[in-house]
Amino acid sequence: MKHFKIPGGQALFVLILAFLLLLFNGGSRFTIGLTLKPMANDLDWSRTTLSLTVTVFMVVSAVVLPFIGRLVDRYNLKAMLILALLVSSASIALMGLVQTPLQAILIYGVIFALANAGTSVAPIGVLVSRWFPNRLGLANSIAISGMGVGQLVIILLLTAQLDVIGWRGAFILLAGLGLLLIMPLLFLGISPTTHHQVNQNNSSSSAEPKSSVSTAVFTPVFWILIAIYAICGGQDFFVATHVVAFATDQGLTSSLAGNLFAMMGLFGLIGVLGTGFLCDRYGPVLPTLICFALRIVVFALVIMVPTQATILLFALCYGITFWITAPLTVVFVQKYFGRENLGVLTGIVIMIHQAAGGAGAYSGGAVYDAHGSYHNIFVWMVVLSIAAFLLTWQIRKKEVIDSY
Repeated sequence: MKHFKIPGGQALFVLILAFLLLLFNGGSRFTIGLTLKPMANDLDWSRTTLSLTVTVFMVVSAVVLPFIGRLVDRYNLKAMLILALLVSSASIALMGLVQTPLQAILIYGVIFALANAGTSVAPIGVLVSRWFPNRLGLANSIAISGMGVGQLVIILLLTAQLDVIGWRGAFILLAGLGLLLIMPLLFLGISPTTHHQVNQNNSSSSAEPKSSVSTAVFTPVFWILIAIYAICGGQDFFVATHVVAFATDQGLTSSLAGNLFAMMGLFGLIGVLGTGFLCDRYGPVLPTLICFALRIVVFALVIMVPTQATILLFALCYGITFWITAPLTVVFVQKYFGRENLGVLTGIVIMIHQAAGGAGAYSGGAVYDAHGSYHNIFVWMVVLSIAAFLLTWQIRKKEVIDSY
């Protein structure tokens, strides 16, 4: 039976597969946060060294994302996803064998980064947008909730096994999980030509804007989005890389800290699904404002009352915000610049998010090694949250002005 005769069934399959791909993508990307301390202790590396590995990962994946976006816009997405998943699994397995910082940087920071970008929010978001053009906020949120579930399920699984199989075994186990996803990918029946035509039909029947890449990058809204996503990325990967180490520094057991990191994924699931409903009803600005308002509160709370209880509260509340901006990327770009260059423009925005994430991860390690504490960087996180809230408010002001 041809795919166009069962659009509902095929669309549901695509959404489930997008969810599973991002489940593995999110879980594998954040495993380094779980293994940071045992790797540092076992290999006698500083946290700055391991944070540098994350930074290289973020920068490499950031640089490649616009090119991934261009490939998604023009070529066979199915083949790209299969290749990316194979290379991701292989590089994760090799992480279980590393002996030197250079090996970790090359395997995780370069090879895994390139492959991980191929199954990231940017290509998956474009895939979902082709099948759900009218409920993009909710559909994209459901797919991206896989990252939260991945953080929950995969981190819980690896935390439970970490004392038994060690951090090396954890990476090898994770690689095996990635290989299991190859099978459903083989049944992904996507015709790039068909979906390109679908996009053209949807675009021609709507009043959405159409912007070239060169036009879009010179608009004020684009640069506001860049700033917002830069701040968000720096915060997210500082927290993802250092929250387990920070929690154990404050007296939590490694098991509790690992489970706390996993629970952030569960709360992130709640946040991202709520974002989908809010976005489809009110647009992407409101959930973004809520995200940074909550971050202002929880970062300030840890600074003023640094107890184990507030660390637990911080992790869970931050978890709610963790994935909020992810499904909104495609929505923001499509809303202001149209669908014609959705892949490459989304890739540019997420590129900045990833690059800033690398800076956030590295800064956390550098500040800790210099001062023996994360206090100073938490102060900066409050300042950045306020800045992001005000920038998002500027987009809201522009929408109000344009409506008159």
